[in-house]
Amino acid sequence: MVSIGRMNSLKIVKRSIYGLFLDGEDLGEILLPKRFVPDDFTVGEPLDVFVHLDSEDRLVATTQKPKAMVGEFAYLKLKSVEPVGVFMDWGLDKDLFVHYTQQTREVVPGESYLVYLYLDESGRISASMRTNKFLKPLAESSDLLGKKIKALLYAKTDLGYKSIINNQHDGLLYHSEVFENLELGTTIDAYINKIRPDGKTDLILKNSSGDSIDDIATQILTVLSANKGSLKINDKSSSEEISKMFKVSRKKFKTALAGLYSKRIIKVTETGIELVKKP
Repeated sequence: MVSIGRMNSLKIVKRSIYGLFLDGEDLGEILLPKRFVPDDFTVGEPLDVFVHLDSEDRLVATTQKPKAMVGEFAYLKLKSVEPVGVFMDWGLDKDLFVHYTQQTREVVPGESYLVYLYLDESGRISASMRTNKFLKPLAESSDLLGKKIKALLYAKTDLGYKSIINNQHDGLLYHSEVFENLELGTTIDAYINKIRPDGKTDLILKNSSGDSIDDIATQILTVLSANKGSLKINDKSSSEEISKMFKVSRKKFKTALAGLYSKRIIKVTETGIELVKKP
């Protein structure tokens, strides 16, 4: 079955002066306009296309791939504001429409906003800024706990980065877990650290095995060796200094440092740390 607003593999029925006609099954033949026809094609073979409605509400296909499809969340740039709504850049020639009733605030051209793509009552692809109604709570017993997920970052708050998880759930990546610059609109790999009673989740960038004290200790030794056995950083250094050099929290750094010191691998001075046996 052909899905409007999604990628489809459709058989090429015939070629015409207007482009290629594709088999849309119960929806009839669908035109792939001439400007999107690939140089190499064979009548009777399938072609991957995105199906949508043109400005006259006719089904058409394109080989362009949008930034998001129906049933997905996306962080898109707003192009223009009109009396009936706004238009957003989603990677196709025809802009994505957001009806004014689906807006949640005043918007500004050039800024980006989180939206959810859906088919309206007329079967046209539309988007909504009322994204909360499309999010699903995650059960506390979910087997996603501790698992790697995809997180779309869409807002930065005092607590951290608000995220859409696996295109379905709400998540928060706390600032204390972030040791690098993260850009809104980016989709990153993260792990679900906690599922709250309200179905929302807390995220971390590394799972427990990837951010263990042993791993941090190994990292400290590696950096020490690369700097002739000494560094101007120790357990009294600021969180900012530690984060900049090792991308870990001050608490975990101090724990790893204490372990290395207790094994007499390093010594801690007033100005930094040194390998007991320098390379």
